[in-house]
Amino acid sequence: MLSHLHINAAALQAHLVAFLRDETERIGLKKAILGLSGGVDSALVAFLAVEALGAENVLFVLMPYKTSSPASIEHAHLVIDKLGGKNELVEITALVDPLIDLEPGMDQVRRGNIMARERMIVLYDRSAREGGIVLGTGNKTELLLGYSTQHGDAACALLPLGNLYKTQVWQLADAMGVPQDIVRKAPSADLWVGQTDESELGFTY
Repeated sequence: MLSHLHINAAALQAHLVAFLRDETERIGLKKAILGLSGGVDSALVAFLAVEALGAENVLFVLMPYKTSSPASIEHAHLVIDKLGGKNELVEITALVDPLIDLEPGMDQVRRGNIMARERMIVLYDRSAREGGIVLGTGNKTELLLGYSTQHGDAACALLPLGNLYKTQVWQLADAMGVPQDIVRKAPSADLWVGQTDESELGFTY
């Protein structure tokens, strides 16, 4: 790992926690909503949000599709079990399939984008219901590579990991105690069976 990508984990944690707390309060809210996918990015945002706002003020929304890996839900629950807080399961298959069924030949990327956008519809609906701010879970590497879905996972009110490269996300996740099963697994958007970030990108993080 390049030396300039090493972080002072304690200082960075304090900075991001203060950022989340201050920005949420600045717009007059006390709660946050985030999609908990079972991946390291959303897990780290969950840890930061709970420290910033308190577990009672964070809603974790799990949004599996019928092809989602069961391990994703299991890993999301590892985070919930460790942090506490409210959580809600919204199965998106019945929301996504009617659109996909209109065009049976639709490719994987288009289907994946529909899933990502439907998940953000769910999060913003819960934001309106709960009076909470939607937290994004993307990181700087994804932003630089364009590896996200416009109006899907790229949509949010605050993006706490937006200035962290993926390697720095792993460092901070380790330091904050994100479960190792999550930190060490291959990054994946879990939009279809066997998908991984690095296989799609063609290189490693």
